[in-house]
Amino acid sequence: MKTEKNIPYKIYLDEQEMPKKWYNVRADMKNKPAPLLNPGTLQPMTAEELGAVFCDELVQQELDNDTAYIDIPQEILDFYKMYRPSPLVRAYCLEEKLQTPAKIYYKFEGNNTSGSHKLNSAIAQAYYAKKQGLKGVTTETGAGQWGTALSMACAYLGLDCNVYMVKVSYEQKPFRREVMRTYGATVTPSPSTTTEIGKKILAEHPGTTGSLGCAISEAVETAVGKEGYRYVLGSVLNQVLLHQSIIGMETKAALDKYGIEPDIIIGCAGGGSNLGGLISPFMGEKLRGEKDYQIIAVEPASCPSLTRGKFAYDFCDTGMVTPLAKMYTLGSDFIPSPNHAGGLRYHGMSPVVSQLYHDGLMEARSVEQTSVFEAAEQFARIEGILPAPESSHAIRVAIDEALKCKETGEEKTIVFGLTGTGYFDMMAYEKFNNGEMSDDIPTDADLEIGFKGLPDIPEK
Repeated sequence: MKTEKNIPYKIYLDEQEMPKKWYNVRADMKNKPAPLLNPGTLQPMTAEELGAVFCDELVQQELDNDTAYIDIPQEILDFYKMYRPSPLVRAYCLEEKLQTPAKIYYKFEGNNTSGSHKLNSAIAQAYYAKKQGLKGVTTETGAGQWGTALSMACAYLGLDCNVYMVKVSYEQKPFRREVMRTYGATVTPSPSTTTEIGKKILAEHPGTTGSLGCAISEAVETAVGKEGYRYVLGSVLNQVLLHQSIIGMETKAALDKYGIEPDIIIGCAGGGSNLGGLISPFMGEKLRGEKDYQIIAVEPASCPSLTRGKFAYDFCDTGMVTPLAKMYTLGSDFIPSPNHAGGLRYHGMSPVVSQLYHDGLMEARSVEQTSVFEAAEQFARIEGILPAPESSHAIRVAIDEALKCKETGEEKTIVFGLTGTGYFDMMAYEKFNNGEMSDDIPTDADLEIGFKGLPDIPEK
């Protein structure tokens, strides 16, 4: 039996206790994520090649598989202090309602104006763009949280910000779009007629509601074609998981403060940024053989890249203009159903997360949309926070695990990432409350279409 200590509802770190370095989990991985490949030559991308699309400093972070800790620049730390450290909350009310012996904690990343964890990387990427003397950046956004975060960071640093927003989210989430515009960003629904790739996708898929893969293609084309601009993105790549490691570092510091050791760590998984960030220091301990944790990635059944995808080299975008990444993927041609978790509607997965999953260091589960919203409303009514649909995937599995403990009597400690708030997702909640929400799960035949388009890369 674990002895209960007097643990507060919210564990806050002091500003002085905030991590001063990002943790690079790749340094402790025996099997490093496979390198990005040039789609023309099928050779690993060089720093010079990546520098045509990304900021120079970010390219170095992308390629660095060996440095365990990287200093966070003081200017970024100062910005972080506006909303960090973020609280680690003990879900006493949820435990009581579930009548579970499990101890449940959640790391709440929604306590900033952008409403999510995305600001942790947005300010870093904008900072390096400004330091390089660039005029602006281009990006894609699904649910709009990344676009909102980047527009905030760009406004703070005086950079131009061009956002391609997945069309279905642009229409479903007009208020998040307007927050971006309030911060000075230009927001374009994707696919659009403003790029050659957008026109091509519209010609091939008339009436498409878009996908993150489409929006990435348009953002990259725009960045490459404009002098003084670079492309930045909110998930998937190594550099983003590095910046997001501050989530896990703070979580671990807060738990250590009270001598708490988690048994299960749960995060929602779309491209892998919040999950990778939350689990990074715990995964480091696991990789070094110091401790063991059950780590669970939760994805939508409508876009099941880990649970039903293939571990293969693929384009990160629909227009096939990005480097090839080795990851769990449904194929860059796969356009998922317009579900209400826009941030998870991505065909691939972070190469780091993919490699860790492939090596059996974590597990993955897919959950259906209606059960996710049931968990979201249950959580909102009990814990008082309206969660984002993306975050609610983690809530679903955290509740499931807590109920298992109720059956077995085990006092497991569960930690999950509450990545953001759902106050701009009310159309989704309205559909759920009206009984109009459905579960769109792709058939094997649907997935086969995407798999057929995978590039043929010879195994080395």
